[in-house]
Amino acid sequence: MSRSPLAALVLTLALLVEPMALSTPAEAVSISIHVGTNLSGGRAISCAEGARRVRSRGFRDVRRINCSGRYFVYRAWRSGRQYEIAVRRSNGRVVDVRRVGRRRF
Repeated sequence: MSRSPLAALVLTLALLVEPMALSTPAEAVSISIHVGTNLSGGRAISCAEGARRVRSRGFRDVRRINCSGRYFVYRAWRSGRQYEIAVRRSNGRVVDVRRVGRRRF
């Protein structure tokens, strides 16, 4: 099947006008990734702040058991069970959660 000269010209112009995908040059990107999180801005938290953090993780009726030393210890309830929660004083991380009580009805 032969094309007319006009059809060939239109096809050629369409190919020239159609935008071509141009590659973009690669750039170096600097990304800073840290393992863990600095939750307290580098300073130790208070016993009251530790209790607030335990409450914010879904526990209720939070009681302070021991607020001396490297870890703060709390007892609290969640889903009808009692837990003992340890929070690291230096950065506010919850480091241990243990079920200590039986179900409360």
